[in-house]
Amino acid sequence: MEQSILKSIKKGLNVAPDDDSFDLDIAMHVNSAFSTLHDLGVGPETGFTIEDAGEEEWDDFLPVADSADAQDPARVQQNQVKSFVIQTVRLVFDPPQSSYLLESTQRQLAELTSRISMRRENEAWQEPVEVVLDVIDGGDAG
Repeated sequence: MEQSILKSIKKGLNVAPDDDSFDLDIAMHVNSAFSTLHDLGVGPETGFTIEDAGEEEWDDFLPVADSADAQDPARVQQNQVKSFVIQTVRLVFDPPQSSYLLESTQRQLAELTSRISMRRENEAWQEPVEVVLDVIDGGDAG
């Protein structure tokens, strides 16, 4: 399986691997998807971006042990992330012309977002921080 992020996204978009005319646009959309994943709490704590040279790999974003186990939770999460990024980029780079296909893709993306978020919550749940608000009496208005 292709490990280069840019090359695998190009494959998912049906762009030839040696065609670099869209690399800058694709990289921009990929980085936007990575920003969304960062907001969901997935990926490196400091965030992650790719360059249009395309040397970054999926393991750079979300490392997976060299396990061949397809049920390895890290591998499952990485596969979900790959699908999420490809679907997100496809929606902005080459959106479906049919409203039915557009709605279907949007539903798939919403499902992936939900599953990625649930997986992250199950693995790295943090108790919410209690916020205490001090109410200041503005005085008597009368």
